[in-house]
Amino acid sequence: MAFELTGRVIDVFDAVQVSDSFRKREFVVEKKENSSGTEFTDYVKFQLTQDRCNLADQIRVNDEVRISFNIRGNRWEKDGRVSYFTNLDVWKIEKLADQEMGTFSPPPSMEDIPPPTEEFDDLPF
Repeated sequence: MAFELTGRVIDVFDAVQVSDSFRKREFVVEKKENSSGTEFTDYVKFQLTQDRCNLADQIRVNDEVRISFNIRGNRWEKDGRVSYFTNLDVWKIEKLADQEMGTFSPPPSMEDIPPPTEEFDDLPF
């Protein structure tokens, strides 16, 4: 199942070679929400694995991003003790333009608007 989260990057960590066959890289996104006039802030740590570790090369602290990820759960047993882990495995990172995040962008100037063509009449009558 795929999920999405939009927020601001607040930390990007280096890739770590966990074992001969497993590499991971983590980063943290700040997610703010307003509910009943109260602002709530969550700090969500995501994980990139294997070849996807390179996806974090495109992001910097303070970038506004949209993260596409899967929730993965794992069971781990060592010395008779069982532990469970939940990871947010990222498969896509999109940097967002200023206008998508609700910041002000100036309107286009008259030079940016193409002139009307006389050949095309889209009036219904």
